[in-house]
Amino acid sequence: MRHIIYILAILSLVACGNKSEEVSTPRPIDTIPMLVTQVQSVSRLYTAEYHIHKIITHDDQLRLQGTIMQQEFEIDLPMGERRIAIPMDAVVKSYVDMGAITNKNIKRKGDKITVTLPDPRIELTSTKINHDEIKKYVALTRSSFTDKELTSYEQQGRQAIIKSIPKMGIMETARRSAANTLIPLISSMGFDEKNITITFRKEFSTNEISKLITMPETKMSR
Repeated sequence: MRHIIYILAILSLVACGNKSEEVSTPRPIDTIPMLVTQVQSVSRLYTAEYHIHKIITHDDQLRLQGTIMQQEFEIDLPMGERRIAIPMDAVVKSYVDMGAITNKNIKRKGDKITVTLPDPRIELTSTKINHDEIKKYVALTRSSFTDKELTSYEQQGRQAIIKSIPKMGIMETARRSAANTLIPLISSMGFDEKNITITFRKEFSTNEISKLITMPETKMSR
């Protein structure tokens, strides 16, 4: 009887050893919904931030136009010039709404996993004009720049910044930043990093990127 008990004890230890070995070996998760839940927990994932400094310039010259003996003429008047330089600071951020991830965004084939990110969003989060740093020259014969003119120049500056955003490589930066966040998360669930692909649904054109941009209210300091 003692021999039987001894043998059973050995078998029990072997079984425990096998169980311990199984626990220590990570395996990829079996269900996509579990992975979706983990990815959604990231919520809004900010992927890039740019600080932009731009000088908005404008100059105009007072001119005399008319006709003499059926000949048109245009003459720049002396002391009829105005010039202005307006410094503008802007912050641009991009983010991916991970809460919008669904089962359709994640495809698994064996041990390989592909996550197709929702379309990124781009925010011109702030624009700021420091009026103390505005440089201007107004000839004695000219009136100073009006508030309406200054507002118009500032709007032109913001539009110029928006126009430059698609050329900043912000989409690739967003994809790479999202990958740097998500790959370790997915890897911790048992997937090998080399089997994880993070991508957007398409390559965005310059015009499409411009449509992804939202603008804030202008902030001015005096």
